[in-house]
Amino acid sequence: MNITNDNVFEKIVAGDLPCFKVYEDASVLAFLDINPVSRGHTVVIPKRKSATLADLPEADAAAIGAALPRIMRAVLGATGTADANLLQNNGAAAGQVVRHVHFHIIPKHADGSGLPFEWPKRTLDMTSGAELAKRIQSHL
Repeated sequence: MNITNDNVFEKIVAGDLPCFKVYEDASVLAFLDINPVSRGHTVVIPKRKSATLADLPEADAAAIGAALPRIMRAVLGATGTADANLLQNNGAAAGQVVRHVHFHIIPKHADGSGLPFEWPKRTLDMTSGAELAKRIQSHL
């Protein structure tokens, strides 16, 4: 999967492209996905561009973190669903298409529409788990 250089989200934030806006504040914009997986599929973005979550300034992360539960409740209420997936991809290999941090709120409807989901389970042994946790901690 290739990441597009044409950043459609920046154009939406600038007002150069229309969107079906569902939420906006000083830092965050949320709008309906134009290629929805299910009814109510909503995209939530920081207004300031950051390519991936690892690049996102903490203030923008805090703003999105504060807005996501409110937007999720609104999407679930409007669609009459109780369940949804919150999806965020980083990099082409992870499925990111637009190089601008974004979260997908994808309602799971009773008819089965929504994100197909099956978690591949693997085993983490105590030795390699402890070693990996220490390596991650050293990067914080």
